[in-house]
Amino acid sequence: MKISQVRMKYLRFFAERGHTVLLSASLSPENDPTTLFTGSGMQPLLPYLLGEKHPQGVRLVNSQKCFRAEDIEEVGDNRHTTFFEMLGNWSLGDYFKQEQIPWFFEFLTKEIGLDPHNLYITIFAGDEKNKIPRDAEAVQLWKRLFKEQDIDAKDVELFTERQGGERGMQNGRIFYYNAKKNWWSRAGIPDNMPTGEPGGPDTEVFYDFGTEHDTAYGAHCHPNCDCGRFMEIGNSVFMEYLKNADGTFSKLPQRNVDFGGGLERIAAASENDPDIFKIDVLYTVIKHIEELSSISYIGDKKKLFRIVTDHLRGAVFMIADGIIPTNTDAGYFTRRLLRRAILHMDTIGMPKNILSSLVPHITKAYSEAYPNVENAKSIIVQEIKEEEERFRKTLERGLKEFEKIQSAELTGKQAFDLYQTYGFPIEVTEELAAKKNVHVNRKAFDKEMQKHQQTSRIGAEKKFKGGLADHSDMSVKYHTATHLLQQALRTILGDHVFQKGSNITPERLRFDFTHGKKMSDEEKRNVENLVNQKISEALPVSYQIMPIEEAKKRGAIGLFDDQYGDEVKIYQVGDTASGIFSLEFCGGPHVQNTKELGEKGVFKIQKEEAVSAGIRRIKAVIQ
Repeated sequence: MKISQVRMKYLRFFAERGHTVLLSASLSPENDPTTLFTGSGMQPLLPYLLGEKHPQGVRLVNSQKCFRAEDIEEVGDNRHTTFFEMLGNWSLGDYFKQEQIPWFFEFLTKEIGLDPHNLYITIFAGDEKNKIPRDAEAVQLWKRLFKEQDIDAKDVELFTERQGGERGMQNGRIFYYNAKKNWWSRAGIPDNMPTGEPGGPDTEVFYDFGTEHDTAYGAHCHPNCDCGRFMEIGNSVFMEYLKNADGTFSKLPQRNVDFGGGLERIAAASENDPDIFKIDVLYTVIKHIEELSSISYIGDKKKLFRIVTDHLRGAVFMIADGIIPTNTDAGYFTRRLLRRAILHMDTIGMPKNILSSLVPHITKAYSEAYPNVENAKSIIVQEIKEEEERFRKTLERGLKEFEKIQSAELTGKQAFDLYQTYGFPIEVTEELAAKKNVHVNRKAFDKEMQKHQQTSRIGAEKKFKGGLADHSDMSVKYHTATHLLQQALRTILGDHVFQKGSNITPERLRFDFTHGKKMSDEEKRNVENLVNQKISEALPVSYQIMPIEEAKKRGAIGLFDDQYGDEVKIYQVGDTASGIFSLEFCGGPHVQNTKELGEKGVFKIQKEEAVSAGIRRIKAVIQ
């Protein structure tokens, strides 16, 4: 079954049961500064699971785009991908286990057509220390559902073997696991939960592909075994407990259901094929890699095929959501995906500078569900093409430098030099080193990276200072100019314009902003004229520190206001006498008067271009 069919069936199934269908949130979290990416379906809904009222009601469903950077190293087996879609349905204080478990069983067996004989269940075994009982209610529900299919679903204990693996009794279908496997809270197991934290048991559904057990993963197979026989396809979390100040647990007044299911994994199960890369949206890319490389996927290069395919798809969706390749923050992972894919495509034997040609096969496959990705195809192709060209220019020189290393260990400084000078992500260096049996001192590299970040990287702390490379006079002037530029863009193009990022050096400013189309020459001239007018008016630049709510009431704008504390610094250009032209959240520094910008010349836009779907970039100078 195609993933578009699985997605449609799922959304329709729960919509028919009173759920409001939500659109997928961006891969770049809008209101969560604690993480770089949206990594689960529940992440954008966390405030509502914690008690806030959702405007769309108490029954919700969607298919959420997700990216998990921690899975990059896992890609290459039959199931792990960095980008994936998570099917999710939620009950916010409405239905609970009695509805959720039968509904999901019905969806899998009736809508998708999975054989119930291939479904296996895991259940929370209980936590004796914290006096939280095992989930007997969920067990009875599963037993009843299987019995209706003439299946005797025995529930069995798991116990630990001497070597640390887990073994279940024979002929089991429902398996008990401890809190490490079948409990959910933001802090993990019950012992780690802080006072006031909600959590609860979960029940997971696994599909049995019937493949032979690999004893390298333990003497006996069971649902949570990593040998490849079983694949988790869905997890229902029943959030019903609250941790009290005295360390005990009590029942929550509002019980919630948080379900997450892997769209790609359910599609793989529908085909009874344990290789997730055989699903339609991934296999179409693999087939084209076969054509370009003249090598069969069914061979010893299978892992490399999977890495290239996964990393390309992940980069396509990242760029479509505005996460372009850079050396910092989220963009670093887009760059890391692409550069790792390029190295592996070379190993496969694909022609150089060809990675971007595979993009249309991905955007077309997702055109119906995510038209924004198809609409951004030309931008995505260009970004990936340019990234490959950039990488290849430094790759040859970097490889020559790498080959000079004759020792058995690569020092942290050597690895960092490869990163800083030649753009080698540390993981790429480690893979190259492994081929030469060279050890990379990763701990020393991390120290070098930390030192670099503290002294020069434009990280989160510098976002509050406008993305300045330094605090020289010209950088400060260009920083003030970005405030004038943003307001000028909003005046000329409309209030839909908001800053999406900036990078400032003593030589120029770079400013990213929301706008759906290329600016005309007239619009650029009008923006330039308005900025220069405000410079010539010699407007005072000042700031105030105030409560964030007051700043918002006054109409202050800013990209990073969700990351500020209770009090914020607001910079304004102009005053009550001259009129306030710009009012923004910002940490500074700035000039004291706009006339200082005119001492070096006039403001001029050098270039205006697309960055990603709906995001434009201006490069400008004062000369």
